[in-house]
Amino acid sequence: NSFKNWPYFRNGMETIEKGTLIRDLEVIDIDSEGRGVGRTDQLVVFVEGAVPGDIVNAVVYNRKKNYCEARIAGILTPSPYRTTPRCIHFGICGGCKWQHLNYEKQLYYKQKQVEDALTRIGTFPVPELRPIRASSKVYQYRNKLEFSFSNAAWSSREEMAAGKTGNQDALGFHVPGRFDKVLDISICNLQDDLNNRIRNEVRDFTKRNGYPYFDLREQTGWMRNLLIRSSNTGEWMVLVVFHDAVMDEIHALMSHLRDRFPEITSLLFAVNTKRNDSMSDLEMVTFSGRTAITEVMEGLTFRISAKSFFQTNSDQAYELYKIVRDFAELRGNETVYDLYSGTGTIANFVSAKAGKVIGIEFVNEAVRDAMENSGLNGIKNTRFFAGDMKSMLNERFFSEQGKPDVIITDPPRAGMPGDVARCITSSGAMRIVYVSCNPSTQARDLNILCEKYVIKAVQPVDMFPHTTHVENVVLLTLQP
Repeated sequence: NSFKNWPYFRNGMETIEKGTLIRDLEVIDIDSEGRGVGRTDQLVVFVEGAVPGDIVNAVVYNRKKNYCEARIAGILTPSPYRTTPRCIHFGICGGCKWQHLNYEKQLYYKQKQVEDALTRIGTFPVPELRPIRASSKVYQYRNKLEFSFSNAAWSSREEMAAGKTGNQDALGFHVPGRFDKVLDISICNLQDDLNNRIRNEVRDFTKRNGYPYFDLREQTGWMRNLLIRSSNTGEWMVLVVFHDAVMDEIHALMSHLRDRFPEITSLLFAVNTKRNDSMSDLEMVTFSGRTAITEVMEGLTFRISAKSFFQTNSDQAYELYKIVRDFAELRGNETVYDLYSGTGTIANFVSAKAGKVIGIEFVNEAVRDAMENSGLNGIKNTRFFAGDMKSMLNERFFSEQGKPDVIITDPPRAGMPGDVARCITSSGAMRIVYVSCNPSTQARDLNILCEKYVIKAVQPVDMFPHTTHVENVVLLTLQP
């Protein structure tokens, strides 16, 4: 309330507006978008590229009623937590916004993000958070990267001044806030270097042979998307998505990749003529090798197809699933419900310590993958159902499949609909394990669950170093 109606603030005698230089601004915090946070005369200033502990001069580029947004004009005193980004694309590519903040401090602010969400949004008592589980790898930790082709490359002001226009081809990531612009990526440090060699070879071959890149506005051009997946068994999948069924050119590129990279164990292509990039309804054509790759976790084998969901940090996924299993405290005879079960990774992972596991998932193909993964591992005590959670999860379903002793729920970022949260609350399950990639929506849902349950443990997990994202696992037990 102290600054909500403050129309301006003064830096010396200046009224702050677009273009104003704010001098000697101390950065005291960092927000969920990775921007440094400062405050002057009760007005909040969000500074791109700043980290807590910096003292900077900053130029305002956007002025709002309660805050302003600024860019660094000069770092007067660098923060002791500031580090040199490894990525040459840092600052333009929006994927790793915290590379300039040392990893220990990243973990601190991720833990703080979880604690803030639970205490500010939640109306329930929160036990002391367990220390966040750090990632064993901070680079080359991803097993999947997706890239876009575009005939409209993103160019910086300096490149434009040097004569480089935005009418050039690019293969890389979309620039934040610009759906029609793609940053050409030469090196990405988030996956094994083979991803760079494959992507750069695709770019070289298609440019050398005159393959037109996709025009996002006009919906023309051949080259559309590139997906590269790897697994902890050393297998690699490459999927190239074309906009047009130019079969001779498709065959030429795929043959080149097959011959150039023997490491590729699954080489696929698809044709997408739609206006969106979703792949769930596309036909995946296996050009060479197998249709899927495999991931191994604690003796279990998981088949991962091009459309399958699998946690993109394999090592941390194993840590996450062990936490879920420990929180569930299974003794061997429980009926476990795995809600939003995806390809059944958690369900199959905990099945050996449960009586039976019931998985519910909206995506039919994911359910088929889950069933196949159970069969692949000889698991006979799992059942998977496809359908909308709001429609399926009810007393009738409980009576047909058995009342749950333990419920594991891992919803998307939007969290659970209120009806689903209330059904879980009235289920009578002794324990609920709530896995979330969004602590804010998790806290909202916990307000409902805590009408009959009490939070016993909170365990944050860092799945994505150098990003602002954090995973969180909460254990709830039924109140007596």
